[in-house]
Amino acid sequence: MNCNVGNTDRIVRFILGIVLLIWAFVGLQGGWAWVVGIVGLVLLVTAWIKFCPLYTLFGVSTCPSEQKS
Repeated sequence: MNCNVGNTDRIVRFILGIVLLIWAFVGLQGGWAWVVGIVGLVLLVTAWIKFCPLYTLFGVSTCPSEQKS
């Protein structure tokens, strides 16, 4: 897997993922809590591994060229 998520993108994904998980556990109920929680978890995982499968599908990369490997 090549890096396709840059540092700024990682920070945004991490913060948004935490916010969505908190919202899912505290503010939502039912099916929406599951959906928001899963999206938050996906954002955290993609920030952690520096790889987003959707970016690959669409040919997008926010990772600087020297970090790709």
